[in-house]
Amino acid sequence: MIDFVEMFEAIDATTKTSVKVDAIHTYLNRARETDKVWAIAILMGNKPKRPVKTTDLRSWAADVSGVPLWLLEESYYIVGDLAETLSLVIPTDQALSVSPDLSLSQVFADIHRMRVASPEEQRLLVSKYWEALTGTALFVFNKFLTGNFRIGVSRKLVVKAVAKYQELGEAVVEHRLMGKWDPSEESMHTLFSTTLGEERHFLPYPFYLAYALDDKVSDLGPLENWVIEPKLDGIRGQLILRRGELFVWSRGEDLMTDKFVEFQVLKELLPDGTVIDGEIIPWKDDAPLDFALMQTRISRKNVSKAALAAAPLVMVCYDLLEWKGEDIRHWPLAARRKELVRLWSNFAVSKVLKLSKELHFKTWGEADAYRIHARNYQSEGLMLKRRDSPYEVGRKRGNWWKWKTDPMTIDGVLIYAQSGHGRRANLFTDYTFAVWDQGELVPFAKAYSGLTDKELLKIDHWIKRNTIEKFGPVRSVKPVLVFELAFEGIQRSTRHKSGVALRFPRIVRWRQDKPASEANTKDDLEQFLQDRNT
Repeated sequence: MIDFVEMFEAIDATTKTSVKVDAIHTYLNRARETDKVWAIAILMGNKPKRPVKTTDLRSWAADVSGVPLWLLEESYYIVGDLAETLSLVIPTDQALSVSPDLSLSQVFADIHRMRVASPEEQRLLVSKYWEALTGTALFVFNKFLTGNFRIGVSRKLVVKAVAKYQELGEAVVEHRLMGKWDPSEESMHTLFSTTLGEERHFLPYPFYLAYALDDKVSDLGPLENWVIEPKLDGIRGQLILRRGELFVWSRGEDLMTDKFVEFQVLKELLPDGTVIDGEIIPWKDDAPLDFALMQTRISRKNVSKAALAAAPLVMVCYDLLEWKGEDIRHWPLAARRKELVRLWSNFAVSKVLKLSKELHFKTWGEADAYRIHARNYQSEGLMLKRRDSPYEVGRKRGNWWKWKTDPMTIDGVLIYAQSGHGRRANLFTDYTFAVWDQGELVPFAKAYSGLTDKELLKIDHWIKRNTIEKFGPVRSVKPVLVFELAFEGIQRSTRHKSGVALRFPRIVRWRQDKPASEANTKDDLEQFLQDRNT
């Protein structure tokens, strides 16, 4: 574990990507074989869930440190990170230095034991580490315990370092590391062996992601060089048929086959060695349904007949990545799309697979007019893809762009505030907003992003001087400040007092020019709902 801690410190001490890659590469050259797999999983965010209750951790830390529990709780509230709080209060005067014999795999074997152990056994295991570790090693272990380990390195940098160590192409490494694989069941050989890699037929390809268009659309050149499609609101996914088995993966690398049972029929319809990229959305009466219905499907452990009838799913297909067992991602998009159209036309798949519609415009101005009114066409905007582009890995600029319609906006009154986490732990940065309803303020959204650090400091100072009541970490404040919020979607919700829920709300600006009495109303939210349904 000492090698992992040293790598953590090296990464944490720099902002240079080349130094971070070197730190990971150095670790892989020094670490034990069993530890390498665990380190790669952790660095990529594929970490085990929290093995013990955080309330137990706080209680045990209070006992061993002699710090009253109420004081520890207050300290946690100020520090904003439980692992750091535990590291600060646990006595380390008698702690040993990290033993060179302590392996990362052993640490996680003990963490796995904690998950099935009694509270007494859990405390003994945790105490063993608390008595032996100090400094960064103690902090890292506590991060593992709280299930909240993060490190300042991107997936891309991890792939780059592993590719350098394994002497493989980055695209190959990215592909081998797809999915939520279990580091306790894998080895460097099973992950990266050329021959065994071919046996991992269930893996999706790394997704190609588009950048938001931030330049003038006219700078993209002739319109005919681009495939233009509606941007639909669903779950990005890959549908894989290999060796007689069907797999459905989400962009978040979750295997969703059991949730999306509609696609099982494709095992009998499509040829083996087919991989399709598209958007999975609820669809009925030849039109997309509200994305909220998709969420009800995902949240169910078992999909009932009623759920299937209420929210039948389709994949709107816009790319073909593998055909009859051949990886065709290097083909130009126009050729891949031509083969996709042929597939869709020749096989009886139209009930569960829909072909993404290619839109045709005479000018970029016509395309912009569609984008502005995209919600009228049940889309979020436009996808722009170069006809000659290959299917790349990750988010790349130049060939694929998303050109979304402008968000909806509404002015709300700040009524509650809560402190943030991490570097924002000492500031009130998480806000609840309300709109007017018959003379009363009704909460309708929470948001915490969009303001500058200078604005956050000013608002935090105002909140502390204008608090009405305290509810644990939450404060109610005088209903004075008005903020403009942007959001991507709106739907009815019985969980909220306002009767609606917003999708991706964020703060656009602080309306210092507007009194609270001029904020928007619940009727305005209702109008958004009506406009969406017309």
